[in-house]
Amino acid sequence: MTGADLVFGLLGVVCAAAAVAVVTARNVIHAALWLVVCFGALAGCYLVLTAEFLAWVQVLIYIGAVVVLMLFGAMLTRAPIGPHAELDSGNRPLAALAGLATAGVLGTLMVTAFKGAYVDIHHTEIGDGHAIGSAVFRFFVLPFEVASVLLLAALVGAIVLTRPSSEETGPR
Repeated sequence: MTGADLVFGLLGVVCAAAAVAVVTARNVIHAALWLVVCFGALAGCYLVLTAEFLAWVQVLIYIGAVVVLMLFGAMLTRAPIGPHAELDSGNRPLAALAGLATAGVLGTLMVTAFKGAYVDIHHTEIGDGHAIGSAVFRFFVLPFEVASVLLLAALVGAIVLTRPSSEETGPR
C-alpha cells in the first residue's frame, strides 16, 4: 500500500461520512455545509488520481455553484431551517428501509451491468482535459443537460415560493 492509496482511502472515508451527515442532518444549512465537505473530499480523491482538471471542475462547479444555489434557495424560501415537530412525520424507519432497499437494488444493477467492463487507462494522458471534454459532450450530453434544467427549475421554484401572494401585497 502506497501513500497515495492511504490518502485516497482516508478521503473516501471522509467523503462517505460527510455524505451520511448530509442526509441525517436535521438542519438544512448544516446539510449544505456537510455537502461542501463531501464535495471537497471528492475533489481531493480526484487530485490523488491525478485528474487535476476534474478536481478543479468539482471545486468550481459543485462547491462554488451548486452549494451556493442550495444556500440561496434555503434563504430565499424562508422555510423553517431547523427541526420542527410538525414537519417530522415519524416515518424514519420506513424511509431507512426504503433507502437501503434502493441502495441494494442499485448496487446489484451496477455490479451486473459493469461486471465485464474494461477501461483502458494506459492510453490516455493523465488529467487530459480534451479527453474529459469529449467524453462529457459526446456520451454524457443528456445527463449534463438534465442537471442544467434541474438547477434552473430549482432556482425558478425558489423565486416563485418567495414572491408574496396577492393577499399580502393588496391593491396597488
